This record gives sequence, structure tokens and C-alpha cells, in this order.
Amino acid sequence: MSSQNNAVPPVSVTPEPFVSADEAARFLCMKRRYLLEFARQGVVRAHPLGTGRKRKIWVFRLSELAVHECERQEAALCFQLCR
Repeated sequence: MSSQNNAVPPVSVTPEPFVSADEAARFLCMKRRYLLEFARQGVVRAHPLGTGRKRKIWVFRLSELAVHECERQEAALCFQLCR
């Protein structure tokens, strides 16, 4: 028996695409302006594009927003239980 027959084929991993602030806001069911404010404050994970000082284009990954939303809901539930 040779070990070549048991070789695992390489797996191709496609990186998750970024989405716009509009799409991310729809995903979270909130207004775009509030999402962008949270991005500037570092409340939600966001990725700025460009080097502008005053204005940046923010892009998001839906998986990161989903994790943030789950953590936020768990914290709210914990707060209610501890009262």
C-alpha cells in the first residue's frame, strides 16, 4: 500500500467579499448613518478604504457583523438575567 493513494486534495478557499455600508446596514436592519457612526467609533468591525482624513469609504464583512450582533444579543440577555 502506498501513501499516495491517501493523499488529500488541496482545498481552495475563497475569501469572503466585502460589502458596502448600504448592504451591511440592511443586513443589521439599521440606518446607514448609524452603522457608519459605529464604524468610526470602533463599535462594529469595519475596514476603511482610502487615505482621506475627513471622509473614508467603509466596507464590511457580513460574517464579522453577524458575530458582533450575536455578542450584542448575548450581552443584552445576560443583562436581563442579572437584574
